[in-house]
Amino acid sequence: MSTNWQLPRRAFLRGLGTMVALPLLDAMLPSISKRAFAGAADSAGAAGAGSVAGGAAGAAAAAVGAPRRMAFIYIPNGVNMAHWRPDAAGTNYELPSTLAPLNDFKADINVISGLANRAGFGLGDGGGDHARACASYLTASHPRKTAGADIKAGVSVDQVAATAIGDKTRFPSLELSCDRGQEAGSCDSGYSCAYQFNISWRSETQPMNPEIEPKSIFDRLFGAGPAGETAEAKARRMADDTSVLDLVQDQTRTLQNKLGITDRRKLDEYFTAIREVEKRIAKNGMAPPVLPDGSMPNFNGEYSFESHMRLMFDIMALAFQTDSTRIATFVVGHDGSNRPYPFAGVPQGHHHLSHHRGQAAALTNLAAIDNFHTKQVAYFLAKMKSIKEGDGTLLDNSMIVYGGGISDGNQHNHDNLPLVLAGRGGGTIKTGRHIVLDGDNSQKATEQYTLQGAATPPTGETPISNLYLSMINRMGVKADQFGDSTGKLDALS
Repeated sequence: MSTNWQLPRRAFLRGLGTMVALPLLDAMLPSISKRAFAGAADSAGAAGAGSVAGGAAGAAAAAVGAPRRMAFIYIPNGVNMAHWRPDAAGTNYELPSTLAPLNDFKADINVISGLANRAGFGLGDGGGDHARACASYLTASHPRKTAGADIKAGVSVDQVAATAIGDKTRFPSLELSCDRGQEAGSCDSGYSCAYQFNISWRSETQPMNPEIEPKSIFDRLFGAGPAGETAEAKARRMADDTSVLDLVQDQTRTLQNKLGITDRRKLDEYFTAIREVEKRIAKNGMAPPVLPDGSMPNFNGEYSFESHMRLMFDIMALAFQTDSTRIATFVVGHDGSNRPYPFAGVPQGHHHLSHHRGQAAALTNLAAIDNFHTKQVAYFLAKMKSIKEGDGTLLDNSMIVYGGGISDGNQHNHDNLPLVLAGRGGGTIKTGRHIVLDGDNSQKATEQYTLQGAATPPTGETPISNLYLSMINRMGVKADQFGDSTGKLDALS
């Protein structure tokens, strides 16, 4: 490769109806950064992929300008908290059985205890905790109780970030889900279904409906089709088993001839990942719908919920790797979902089990479902950590929230929420800890909550919006307030 040749950071391979964005390559770095990057890569290799960047490595990362990413993975119905929350605080702790699949990433995560979603409480509105849990989780705003068209929640944290930095990427944000849900009618004690199936809100009255099918979101990233393409032509193209990579073969060969050995290897790994996703999308079939009783039968013999989740994670990782977006949300299941989990040894419905009434068998089954979810998240973190970026990894430059809007499903609690934060946020977050927050009984907390209709806060715990404020600040959003936040979460650093 010529030392004077440089590839633009926003580089694409284009074919008929296809645009394949490239990952970060050495050839995209200025010459001075390439030299620093080479030294940093040697240092990072000696220290291990999970080490915190510093010294020459930190300088290289700054030269590269690797962007920060933010994602929210939502699980429904609460968890078995006895198997989620570690016993000890600080760095000297063990992950309980539910979080045990994350053991390989203990140095890359923080378990955070003591956060509350105050807007999820009833505030005089009565039942509807599942709808409120979803609608308020990322908005930190109490939704208006209505089953009609006059829905109102708040702008979610992902969309605040997307508004501020979304113009830097092809897609301001991605919204994903494994639920083929409802968007109209009443779903939970007089709350609109729009609340219960969405966690991302562009405005107070406009939810961002998530994409359910892996193929559809993959096509958005890699195969939008040429301008003016007819529906018939698109149908023929989509029915063809041709890989998007086949459509850019000539450009690929030309590019590879100009790249160094390291970049050719990176490109081969990237293309292999794309092709594997294509094959698995073709194999997995369509996601089943939600039945009126909330269950989701496996009517398609090819469909696998585990594969569905992992495909969404793979696509999210590809989107981050190519800087197609820096913001994503993923609803594993909407709150109130009664999906059975026979593949995890639990044939009963999830929602029914969440009302465990303290029964040992139900709690055991809940823990099995929770553990299944965590295993899939571990798969995602492994994927993110395997992708080298600068002197670190894609995971190092990300902030991944894994959790839900209810802690104990039997009580519908919205405090002491289950939450794991993975990634170092580009070196701004100290990881490897169980962070136990002391709570927030400040005057500001009382004033914020009173504005939402409560005489006094039902909990003195720290608002989850404090975490969100700290995250969007790290994403480059200049803000001093988000939702009912009372300040930044200084414990992160």
